[in-house]
Amino acid sequence: MNRTTLSLLAATTALAAVTGVAALAAPGGTPERPAAAAERLPVERSELLCPEPSLSELAETGYTSFTPEDGAAGSKGTAGLLPAEEEAEPGGGKDGKDAGGNKDEEEAEGEDGGEKAGPDPVAPLKKPGAPAVASVSGAGAPALIGTADGALAPGWSAQQTTVIGSGEGRGVLGVSCTAPDTDFWFPGTSTAKSRQDYVELTNPDDAAAVVDLELYGGKGRIETETGEGITVPPRSATSVLLSTLTSEKAADVAVHVVARSGRVGAAVRATDSGTGSDWLPPSTVAAGSAALPGIPEDAVSVRLVAVATGDRDADLKVELAGPTGSFTPAGHETLTLKRGMVTSVDLDDITKGEPGSLVLSPADGGDTAPYAVALRVVRGKGGDREMAFIPATARIEARGTAADNRAKGSVLSLVAPGKAAKVKVTASAGSGGGKPVSKEYTVKAGTTLSVPEPPVPSDGKGTHALTVEALSGGPVYASRMLERPKGGVPMFTVQPVPDDRGTVVVPEAAEDLSLLMR
Repeated sequence: MNRTTLSLLAATTALAAVTGVAALAAPGGTPERPAAAAERLPVERSELLCPEPSLSELAETGYTSFTPEDGAAGSKGTAGLLPAEEEAEPGGGKDGKDAGGNKDEEEAEGEDGGEKAGPDPVAPLKKPGAPAVASVSGAGAPALIGTADGALAPGWSAQQTTVIGSGEGRGVLGVSCTAPDTDFWFPGTSTAKSRQDYVELTNPDDAAAVVDLELYGGKGRIETETGEGITVPPRSATSVLLSTLTSEKAADVAVHVVARSGRVGAAVRATDSGTGSDWLPPSTVAAGSAALPGIPEDAVSVRLVAVATGDRDADLKVELAGPTGSFTPAGHETLTLKRGMVTSVDLDDITKGEPGSLVLSPADGGDTAPYAVALRVVRGKGGDREMAFIPATARIEARGTAADNRAKGSVLSLVAPGKAAKVKVTASAGSGGGKPVSKEYTVKAGTTLSVPEPPVPSDGKGTHALTVEALSGGPVYASRMLERPKGGVPMFTVQPVPDDRGTVVVPEAAEDLSLLMR
């Protein structure tokens, strides 16, 4: 045995003694003790951002906050939403005191030069499994920044629902509060004279965020005068009216929100002079199939707006998944999206009196260039029309939640574009009490299952949450429509129900000393 071999064996023996590894794999081989499989664990902290609800003095806004029961069992937690400009810890004020503490004590501390307690959280949760609610009237309600930790973090969901009974912006405006991010696409916006679309930006962090708003129309990128370098101050919100960014009046626009620095929450509040108002959530960017679930059966107009977000064109197949199967709408068999250009298509009353979901897939059966897509849906007739938006949404991997539901007026839509899927739908306890109720549903392959009467809590009162769990089968996508008709106007709003990302895959590392031999 030569000296080089002896030296290598000595080094190997020393390393094994330090790390506790008893044997080594040969170069290119597999360690005798493989790394353990990744484990899926509940998240320990969640963040949600809710935009400023309305500019109308007639607005009535309700907030619902909810966490499913099967989170981090046995651990305590806090969850609450606070005004963006005065964010504090969700369990209390800025100095850590309970937000519902003694008012005289708080004022005394302020007089002595100490920090005053911050504002009370909006709809603070006490425990998983039961929603917390709050309400506010009129204009001026701020954007909200929320955090949840411990047992209240996994699957934490919140929604704000605003009702404006009359005026140009009348309607039901519903939006799920979303996690901060750096990149959002909003196909379906507009700078037309009949529209007033505001991009609402919320910054949850201690440093300012810098955001660019890129606008795209039917001929490509729309030049903007003030769309770049928008500063959103720390723990604050900024509202941008799209029509002030350009003089071009375009019926269909796609907005790309990009944070150069920091993170933001983003949503678009759209108002049309003839069809009311609602929130447009961001679209999932797809590189293959996309699902837009929950077109109402009585939709009188469905308009598709899409944009290829990458550097290539996208050729797509168009299908409508109805109650009994999927079909290709006549005259709209395929859709070609030119890179950086908006394509819009009037699908009219495509559902023909039956509920459905739009499904897009690559025309050649493989992957395609990335794209974003949304539907503008109109119900009603004449001056009693109302609009809502349905963007492409992510599939439910494990579980998704619609936080704000009522015993009447909630319609759940489930679509399985490929294989059949089995799901469990659970109605939580109500905000006024009651017990949860669950029911299982099977969604046939290539169909949409509309559930006009989803489960409600037994003996429950007030608002409850609907949780959808994927049990088996193929991918399933969901949305929930909330109806609040008034004065002959079918006011409604639709919220996608994506996966709540209540768990995260945590890989377990193991020592592999063969890396030292390569």
